[in-house]
Amino acid sequence: MTGFIEYYKIGEKENFDLAQINPRDKGLFDSREQAEAFTIEAVEKIKNLQYQVFVEGKQSLLIVLQAPDAAGKDGLIRNVLGQMNPQGCRTYSFKVPSSLELSHDFLWRIHAAAPAAGMVSIFNRSHYEDVLVVRVENLAPQEVWRRRYDHINAFESLLHDRGTKVLKFYLHISPEEQLQRFGERLTDPQKHWKLNAGDYAARDNWDAYRQAYHDAFANCSPDHAPWFVIPADRKWHRNAAVAGIVLQALEEMNPQLPAVDVDVDEIRQLYEKAKQELAVKRQ
Repeated sequence: MTGFIEYYKIGEKENFDLAQINPRDKGLFDSREQAEAFTIEAVEKIKNLQYQVFVEGKQSLLIVLQAPDAAGKDGLIRNVLGQMNPQGCRTYSFKVPSSLELSHDFLWRIHAAAPAAGMVSIFNRSHYEDVLVVRVENLAPQEVWRRRYDHINAFESLLHDRGTKVLKFYLHISPEEQLQRFGERLTDPQKHWKLNAGDYAARDNWDAYRQAYHDAFANCSPDHAPWFVIPADRKWHRNAAVAGIVLQALEEMNPQLPAVDVDVDEIRQLYEKAKQELAVKRQ
């Protein structure tokens, strides 16, 4: 299957309406079985390509995840993105800024986590919190957070110029599905650590957050750092869609293994000699 980037990318469109996207949409898939089979295959290809990115040591990949609570960021990382080799992949969860982080500009802690050449960074929440939560919860005046669109665009352009491909995903979940998942957390003691009264307060600002996301998409989705809206009520669709986009992006990066700078025939002779010596010792 192809065309994932083209199908899910929204680009910078003022007339984009998040409310018109069905959170239960199946996207490019006809069934759960088809999507799950594709995800398994795609993850294996992603692992191989990520290894080539690491060995090549020239390009890098930044994956940004944003979503309402319970939309599945952790599940996506666990089932898809987290399958990459941790030697060349790092995941960062950006919580409420510390006093040290607040004493710097809002991108200070973000830039420190940007991927080096050969690496993949996954952001579980990101610098976009500073034009989302900060805006909706009135943590900074409008003239402050509105200027941050330009700062974000400049930052992501810098990453692009350095050889980092930037993919930004919004996991689009309905309030009904979110509430159902909140209920599942209550009934499963293994998920009680996720319980937070603030999640319910955020539901009161659902429309305000949707508008904040709309404006972030409209102002910060250039071709070199696009946003992808992923219908996420169906977990199997969420996983398959993101896997397809990441796979397509890695294929476009086309990482190359380094040229061999040794005499392969000479190494083969050394190997055969070592085998013979070992065989003699075992006699």
